Amino acid sequence: MDSQFADRMSSVHKSFIREILKVTEDPSIISFAGGLPNPRFFPVSEVAEAAQKVLGECGYAALQYATTEGHPPLREYIAKRYAEKGLKVSPEEILITTGSQQGLDLAGKVFLNKGDRVI
Repeated sequence: MDSQFADRMSSVHKSFIREILKVTEDPSIISFAGGLPNPRFFPVSEVAEAAQKVLGECGYAALQYATTEGHPPLREYIAKRYAEKGLKVSPEEILITTGSQQGLDLAGKVFLNKGDRVI
């Protein structure tokens, strides 16, 4: 039977990370894998309150596709927080990422050349 997928898909390897994360779905497993904090410490009520505030104040704009730098009011808020700590940072110098992996990828693309060594 012919496959409906492109030929290259037959040689795609399983994702090691995906396999680790499958194990963590079992509530009887306590994972010490990197990047998996204890969910009991997630600030669920604080995140819910922040989401309610953002959606209440600018819901349509917050949910719409926008510039890749991130939601402008959030960038302004972060710049003000830095200012309170004595750091002068403009909102234009702040980039919101969707996770640590994206941040690491961008940092590598900006600062590393082919053949550079990283520790």
